[in-house]
Amino acid sequence: MKKATASGMGKRGAPAKDVDAYIAGVLEPARSMLEKLRRIIKAAAPQAVEVISYHLPLYKHHGHLVAFSAFKNHCGFYVMSTRLMAAYKEELEPYEKATATVRFPIGDPIPAALVKKVVKARIKENEAHAKAWRSSLGGARPLAPGNAVSCPERAGARSAATRRG
Repeated sequence: MKKATASGMGKRGAPAKDVDAYIAGVLEPARSMLEKLRRIIKAAAPQAVEVISYHLPLYKHHGHLVAFSAFKNHCGFYVMSTRLMAAYKEELEPYEKATATVRFPIGDPIPAALVKKVVKARIKENEAHAKAWRSSLGGARPLAPGNAVSCPERAGARSAATRRG
């Protein structure tokens, strides 16, 4: 699938530095759809941190929350949870789907209520995961809401891998 433009790319093909730059690099009508997705996500998760990760606009709250992207024929909404994809299976029926991704056709309206419900459910999932992890440590280490790494062992492994290469 081809992207609507060099979405996620800034000038000369460089990755976008922020979500504004990502969206600015997308042609209409996909741009309007991404702007609406962004507004819905930010309203549902005002505490989430907005970043560019994997060349996509991504929202973090106790780990990865949701993300989005633009392609030639659809806007991708990355739920990042197969459990929630199964829980909302009936409501997601009208849309093309992948494992944890929903594809909204370009030009179709964004289902705002559904997106909001999914984002709020992802917040609950991530907060429950963070709480379980903290309690497994005896509550010794608080987890920052925007922290993508919820386990110090994984953080150490990631740091070691980064140093190697």
